[in-house]
Amino acid sequence: MNDHHISRRQRAHEQAIRMQAQGGRVKVLSKTDEPGKIQRLLVLTAAAVLVAGSLLYVTESRAAGAGVHLESPRIDQSNDKSLQRGAAAFVNYCMACHTAGYQRYSRLAQDVGLSEEDVEKNLIFTTDKLGEPTKVGSLMTNNMTTDYGKQAFGVVPPNLSLTARSRGVDWIYTYLKSYYVDPEKATTGVNNLVYPDTAMPHVLWDLQGLQSPVYGEEAHGSRPITGLELTQEGSMSPDEYDDLVADITNFMAYVSDPIKETRHRVGMWVMLFLFGLLGVTYLLKKEYWKDVV
Repeated sequence: MNDHHISRRQRAHEQAIRMQAQGGRVKVLSKTDEPGKIQRLLVLTAAAVLVAGSLLYVTESRAAGAGVHLESPRIDQSNDKSLQRGAAAFVNYCMACHTAGYQRYSRLAQDVGLSEEDVEKNLIFTTDKLGEPTKVGSLMTNNMTTDYGKQAFGVVPPNLSLTARSRGVDWIYTYLKSYYVDPEKATTGVNNLVYPDTAMPHVLWDLQGLQSPVYGEEAHGSRPITGLELTQEGSMSPDEYDDLVADITNFMAYVSDPIKETRHRVGMWVMLFLFGLLGVTYLLKKEYWKDVV
């Protein structure tokens, strides 16, 4: 064993002499150099994570539109009752036009603590092309055709399966609370602070009531909207409506990532495994480098 180590040192020494003779420069790392390299690598990794997080925050903020503050809902995807209420509101108020076309009713039942019979009775209101009730294993779609969607709204109402990922839950929550009466919108009679000139009518108006804009002082030839005030009460109080919108947002967040809770649980074990592997790898590195001077 000692002869082997001596021969390794001799070969390294001879190689260094040859490179010096050729005008090259050789830096031999000692054991004390390696921790410094690891620390620098960790610092660079942490910096990369911070930069990525900052870019994500800026992207989500820009999605709100200029001058609109996005409110954060209190949602919990592990709360089955909230998901059930959100699913019921979604199929009753949203699915006449929109779809959640990447989600199956059967998977919904499995994930939110409902039986397939409950889903068939309380959440499925559509029929197939033959007029038969939609099967529980079907995707969450509706019967609106592309041509009718364009004729009625000017655009085809989008599939909302991934909206929580593309827009963010804050955007959805604030959007559903930001409708206001706008007489200039002859088709729907309403507008939206978060998504100006939206083609979507305020389908929840009878629950929330009607809001009117509050204008600030005139600037640059126009008066900016500084807020909204409730001018006609709905069937729900403001707090009740906020809770309903939070449930809908929670459901849409679930639909956009149905395995999020499972992924987080598995991810914790994966991180623990990787930390353990890091320790083993470091010890293995020390064993490999212990004879390098």
